[in-house]
Amino acid sequence: MIELENAAYSYSGEALLTDISLKLAPGTFHFLTGPSGAGKTTFLKLCYGALKPTAGTVHIFSEDVTQMDRNAVAYMRRRIGVVHQDCQFLDHLPVAENVALPLTVSGQADPSQADNLHELMSWVGLTGKFDALPPELSGGERQRAALARALILSPDVILADEPTGNVDWEMSQRLLRLLIELNKMGKTVMIATHDLALIRAAKAHVQARVLRIQNRSLQTAGADL
Repeated sequence: MIELENAAYSYSGEALLTDISLKLAPGTFHFLTGPSGAGKTTFLKLCYGALKPTAGTVHIFSEDVTQMDRNAVAYMRRRIGVVHQDCQFLDHLPVAENVALPLTVSGQADPSQADNLHELMSWVGLTGKFDALPPELSGGERQRAALARALILSPDVILADEPTGNVDWEMSQRLLRLLIELNKMGKTVMIATHDLALIRAAKAHVQARVLRIQNRSLQTAGADL
Protein backbone atom coordinates (compact mmCIF):
# COMPACT_ATOMS: atom_id res chain seq x y z
CA MET A 1 0.00 0.00 0.00
CA ILE A 2 2.81 2.36 0.97
CA GLU A 3 6.39 1.54 0.01
CA LEU A 4 9.53 3.57 0.63
CA GLU A 5 12.72 2.49 -1.10
CA ASN A 6 15.98 4.19 -0.11
CA ALA A 7 13.91 7.28 0.58
CA ALA A 8 15.52 10.39 2.03
CA TYR A 9 14.42 13.87 2.92
CA SER A 10 16.60 16.94 3.30
CA TYR A 11 15.66 20.47 4.26
CA SER A 12 17.88 23.41 3.29
CA GLY A 13 20.64 20.98 2.48
CA GLU A 14 20.50 19.24 5.85
CA ALA A 15 19.53 15.55 5.85
CA LEU A 16 16.63 14.74 8.18
CA LEU A 17 16.02 11.17 6.98
CA THR A 18 18.30 8.97 4.87
CA ASP A 19 18.11 5.62 3.09
CA ILE A 20 14.72 4.52 4.46
CA SER A 21 13.07 1.40 3.08
CA LEU A 22 9.76 0.06 4.36
CA LYS A 23 6.60 -1.62 3.11
CA LEU A 24 3.29 -1.02 4.86
CA ALA A 25 1.19 -4.03 3.90
CA PRO A 26 -2.63 -4.11 4.08
CA GLY A 27 -3.97 -4.80 7.55
CA THR A 28 -0.69 -4.30 9.41
CA PHE A 29 -0.14 -2.31 12.60
CA HIS A 30 3.00 -0.28 13.23
CA PHE A 31 4.31 1.92 16.00
CA LEU A 32 6.85 4.57 15.05
CA THR A 33 9.11 5.74 17.86
CA GLY A 34 12.11 7.97 18.29
CA PRO A 35 13.18 11.02 20.29
CA SER A 36 11.62 14.42 19.72
CA GLY A 37 12.99 15.96 16.55
CA ALA A 38 14.07 12.62 15.11
CA GLY A 39 11.80 13.02 12.08
CA LYS A 40 8.66 11.04 12.94
CA THR A 41 6.31 13.70 11.57
CA THR A 42 8.46 14.10 8.44
CA PHE A 43 8.34 10.34 7.90
CA LEU A 44 4.54 10.32 8.17
CA LYS A 45 4.31 13.20 5.70
CA LEU A 46 6.32 11.16 3.21
CA CYS A 47 3.82 8.32 3.73
CA TYR A 48 0.81 10.45 2.77
CA GLY A 49 2.34 12.62 0.10
CA ALA A 50 2.54 15.90 2.00
CA LEU A 51 6.28 15.80 1.31
CA LYS A 52 8.13 14.26 -1.61
CA PRO A 53 11.44 12.49 -1.04
CA THR A 54 14.59 14.35 -2.01
CA ALA A 55 16.15 10.98 -2.89
CA GLY A 56 14.86 7.47 -3.39
CA THR A 57 11.21 6.66 -4.07
CA VAL A 58 7.89 6.56 -2.28
CA HIS A 59 5.01 4.61 -3.84
CA ILE A 60 1.52 5.04 -2.44
CA PHE A 61 -1.07 2.60 -3.79
CA SER A 62 1.47 1.70 -6.50
CA GLU A 63 1.86 5.32 -7.65
CA ASP A 64 5.21 7.11 -7.52
CA VAL A 65 4.62 10.24 -5.42
CA THR A 66 7.29 12.21 -7.29
CA GLN A 67 5.29 11.79 -10.50
CA MET A 68 1.96 12.91 -9.03
CA ASP A 69 0.56 16.42 -9.42
CA ARG A 70 -1.43 18.17 -6.69
CA ASN A 71 -4.77 16.84 -7.91
CA ALA A 72 -3.49 13.26 -8.00
CA VAL A 73 -2.09 13.61 -4.47
CA ALA A 74 -5.38 15.05 -3.22
CA TYR A 75 -7.32 12.17 -4.77
CA MET A 76 -4.94 9.61 -3.29
CA ARG A 77 -5.26 11.25 0.13
CA ARG A 78 -8.91 10.21 0.26
CA ARG A 79 -7.64 6.71 1.00
CA ILE A 80 -5.40 7.82 3.88
CA GLY A 81 -6.77 9.22 7.14
CA VAL A 82 -4.35 11.39 9.09
CA VAL A 83 -4.70 12.30 12.77
CA HIS A 84 -2.41 15.25 13.43
CA GLN A 85 -0.72 15.88 16.76
CA ASP A 86 -2.07 19.42 16.88
CA CYS A 87 -5.56 18.90 15.52
CA GLN A 88 -6.95 22.08 13.97
CA PHE A 89 -10.65 22.82 13.62
CA LEU A 90 -12.74 25.68 12.30
CA ASP A 91 -13.91 27.09 15.61
CA HIS A 92 -17.00 28.78 14.17
CA LEU A 93 -18.41 25.48 12.84
CA PRO A 94 -20.07 22.79 14.99
CA VAL A 95 -18.08 19.63 15.61
CA ALA A 96 -20.24 17.59 13.23
CA GLU A 97 -19.51 19.98 10.37
CA ASN A 98 -15.79 19.90 11.17
CA VAL A 99 -15.82 16.09 11.08
CA ALA A 100 -17.69 16.14 7.77
CA LEU A 101 -15.34 18.67 6.11
CA PRO A 102 -13.46 16.04 4.06
CA LEU A 103 -16.80 14.99 2.55
CA THR A 104 -17.58 18.60 1.67
CA VAL A 105 -14.14 19.29 0.19
CA SER A 106 -14.23 16.11 -1.91
CA GLY A 107 -17.76 16.86 -3.16
CA GLN A 108 -19.27 13.81 -1.46
CA ALA A 109 -21.42 15.57 1.12
CA ASP A 110 -25.12 14.82 0.74
CA PRO A 111 -28.07 14.08 3.06
CA SER A 112 -27.57 10.33 2.70
CA GLN A 113 -24.30 10.65 4.65
CA ALA A 114 -26.06 11.90 7.80
CA ASP A 115 -26.59 8.44 9.27
CA ASN A 116 -22.94 7.53 8.64
CA LEU A 117 -21.83 10.71 10.39
CA HIS A 118 -24.04 9.98 13.40
CA GLU A 119 -22.75 6.41 13.58
CA LEU A 120 -19.11 7.50 13.34
CA MET A 121 -19.41 10.16 16.03
CA SER A 122 -21.18 7.71 18.28
CA TRP A 123 -18.41 5.15 17.68
CA VAL A 124 -15.73 7.59 18.86
CA GLY A 125 -17.82 8.57 21.88
CA LEU A 126 -19.04 11.99 20.77
CA THR A 127 -22.77 11.39 20.95
CA GLY A 128 -24.37 14.63 22.04
CA LYS A 129 -21.51 16.79 20.76
CA PHE A 130 -22.89 17.36 17.26
CA ASP A 131 -23.68 21.02 17.79
CA ALA A 132 -20.82 21.83 20.17
CA LEU A 133 -18.14 24.21 18.95
CA PRO A 134 -14.52 22.99 19.01
CA PRO A 135 -13.45 25.36 21.85
CA GLU A 136 -16.06 23.66 24.05
CA LEU A 137 -14.41 20.24 23.72
CA SER A 138 -11.93 18.71 26.16
CA GLY A 139 -8.53 17.57 24.90
CA GLY A 140 -9.69 13.97 24.65
CA GLU A 141 -12.85 14.97 22.80
CA ARG A 142 -10.79 16.99 20.31
CA GLN A 143 -8.58 13.98 19.62
CA ARG A 144 -11.60 11.74 19.09
CA ALA A 145 -13.14 14.34 16.78
CA ALA A 146 -9.84 14.42 14.87
CA LEU A 147 -9.97 10.62 14.56
CA ALA A 148 -13.56 10.77 13.32
CA ARG A 149 -12.59 13.37 10.71
CA ALA A 150 -9.73 11.14 9.56
CA LEU A 151 -12.17 8.24 9.14
CA ILE A 152 -15.08 9.99 7.47
CA LEU A 153 -13.95 8.95 3.96
CA SER A 154 -13.46 5.30 5.02
CA PRO A 155 -9.71 5.28 4.32
CA ASP A 156 -7.61 2.16 3.87
CA VAL A 157 -4.74 3.56 5.96
CA ILE A 158 -4.74 5.55 9.22
CA LEU A 159 -1.62 7.50 10.18
CA ALA A 160 -1.72 9.02 13.67
CA ASP A 161 0.93 11.49 14.81
CA GLU A 162 1.24 11.42 18.62
CA PRO A 163 -2.56 11.02 18.99
CA THR A 164 -2.28 10.58 22.76
CA GLY A 165 0.31 13.26 23.42
CA ASN A 166 -2.10 15.78 24.98
CA VAL A 167 -4.48 13.50 26.88
CA ASP A 168 -4.37 11.54 30.12
CA TRP A 169 -3.63 7.81 30.39
CA GLU A 170 -7.28 6.73 30.47
CA MET A 171 -8.03 8.64 27.28
CA SER A 172 -4.83 7.33 25.70
CA GLN A 173 -6.10 3.81 26.29
CA ARG A 174 -9.47 4.65 24.79
CA LEU A 175 -7.90 6.09 21.65
CA LEU A 176 -5.59 3.08 21.40
CA ARG A 177 -8.56 0.69 21.60
CA LEU A 178 -10.29 2.56 18.78
CA LEU A 179 -7.20 2.30 16.57
CA ILE A 180 -6.77 -1.40 17.36
CA GLU A 181 -10.42 -1.98 16.48
CA LEU A 182 -9.87 -0.25 13.15
CA ASN A 183 -6.92 -2.53 12.48
CA LYS A 184 -9.05 -5.58 13.24
CA MET A 185 -11.49 -4.26 10.62
CA GLY A 186 -8.67 -4.55 8.07
CA LYS A 187 -7.25 -1.03 8.16
CA THR A 188 -3.51 -0.42 8.04
CA VAL A 189 -2.50 1.63 11.08
CA MET A 190 0.67 3.48 12.00
CA ILE A 191 0.98 5.40 15.27
CA ALA A 192 3.89 7.74 15.85
CA THR A 193 4.53 8.00 19.59
CA HIS A 194 7.29 8.50 22.12
CA ASP A 195 5.16 6.78 24.79
CA LEU A 196 6.66 3.34 25.30
CA ALA A 197 4.06 2.55 27.98
CA LEU A 198 1.37 2.93 25.32
CA ILE A 199 3.18 0.45 23.09
CA ARG A 200 3.51 -2.04 25.94
CA ALA A 201 -0.18 -1.65 26.73
CA ALA A 202 -1.05 -2.76 23.20
CA LYS A 203 0.83 -6.05 23.63
CA ALA A 204 -2.15 -8.20 24.60
CA HIS A 205 -4.42 -6.80 21.90
CA VAL A 206 -2.57 -6.51 18.61
CA GLN A 207 0.45 -7.82 16.76
CA ALA A 208 2.49 -4.78 15.86
CA ARG A 209 5.87 -3.95 14.44
CA VAL A 210 7.82 -1.34 16.35
CA LEU A 211 9.98 0.97 14.23
CA ARG A 212 12.44 3.53 15.54
CA ILE A 213 13.92 6.57 13.85
CA GLN A 214 17.42 7.21 15.11
CA ASN A 215 20.39 8.94 13.53
CA ARG A 216 18.27 9.81 10.48
CA SER A 217 17.56 6.16 9.68
CA LEU A 218 14.73 3.69 10.35
CA GLN A 219 15.43 0.69 12.52
CA THR A 220 13.30 -2.29 13.47
CA ALA A 221 12.98 -2.14 17.26
CA GLY A 222 10.96 -5.34 17.39
CA ALA A 223 8.54 -7.43 15.38
CA ASP A 224 5.87 -8.77 17.71
CA LEU A 225 5.47 -6.72 20.86
